[in-house]
Amino acid sequence: MANPISLGLGARNLATEAAGRKLTDIYVDGDACPMREEIYRVGARLRLNVLVVSNGSRPIRPPDTSNVRMVLVGDSADAADDWIAENISAADVCVTSDIPLAARCLKKSARAVSPTGKHWTQANIGNALAGREIARHLRELGTNTRGPAPLTKRDRSRFLSALDTALQAALRETARS
Repeated sequence: MANPISLGLGARNLATEAAGRKLTDIYVDGDACPMREEIYRVGARLRLNVLVVSNGSRPIRPPDTSNVRMVLVGDSADAADDWIAENISAADVCVTSDIPLAARCLKKSARAVSPTGKHWTQANIGNALAGREIARHLRELGTNTRGPAPLTKRDRSRFLSALDTALQAALRETARS
């Protein structure tokens, strides 16, 4: 895998990291995330670093804020997922609609939220993976499984609530560490 390229390095609270506490970061599966602007605002409000990971297939214009870092990885199909899964920790939150990536994040005890506001958990990820496999099989058989529905204002509200809940839980946990 090629070395990732980072753009727009965010400021870190080095005193906190030097004290041995891992800060909470927001990892964004950037190539297909429709909620980036909302994530940037939440990250700025909570003073958290946002890492938008992309293989560069779709141009993403980073905001001019010090807490957002663009990470460009190799162009293989799973390069962004692999980078996130390798770098995320239990203190972090990942925003992704990719169910296998959410499962990989959960295995590392990180939190995962979909852009539609679904909390991925150990209790629901197995069924989601199975449903994804069934949909893949139906597509192979020629059945139109449609795609995801367009996002609504309600989806955006549900996403912001789910992201806030996940981040608050991660922040509480890191404060106890």
